Amino acid sequence: MAQNTATKVITGKKTRWSYCNVFEPKAIEGGKPKYSVSLIIPKDDKVTIDRIRAAIEAAYKDGESKLRGTGKTVPPLKTLKLPLRDGDEERPDDPTYANSYFVNANSDTAPGIVDAQKQEILDRSEVYSGCYGRASINFYAFNANGNKGIACGLNNLQKIADGEPLGGKTRAEDDFDVEDNEDDFLS
Repeated sequence: MAQNTATKVITGKKTRWSYCNVFEPKAIEGGKPKYSVSLIIPKDDKVTIDRIRAAIEAAYKDGESKLRGTGKTVPPLKTLKLPLRDGDEERPDDPTYANSYFVNANSDTAPGIVDAQKQEILDRSEVYSGCYGRASINFYAFNANGNKGIACGLNNLQKIADGEPLGGKTRAEDDFDVEDNEDDFLS
């Protein structure tokens, strides 16, 4: 089935990746394991935000019959669960999400992951929560288990730049000072 281009968005280069589960699928709350990433988009990236809003509208229109379900009317868009969320409102104590929106994208299949030159990234340590890059995402309507809304699917990722790792984890090479290892601890 061909993907609707009106529901597909390529984010801007200043999008920051968080909760990167893009090499191994992870189950959330006992659900089906999925590949996923939280995309943090600066509020000043108006082009990406406008594209996402337009794609959500297109997904709403495309999914009217699914959203209607067995009812007689389609619920208004503003009453549905929507994927574009305000970091200042939902994560006020997390400076990573300040002055940003975020979208959680996921997929049953692994995303393609390339670098700035469009070369496949094979070294998993190159992709982590905190790096910056573009994401190819698509929006679609869902109606399952009494929940209705618009969801975000993850297609592909392009890493553009390194960033400060999120989650407090440091790299092993940064934790151990070479001079500390030179002492002969057995003498």
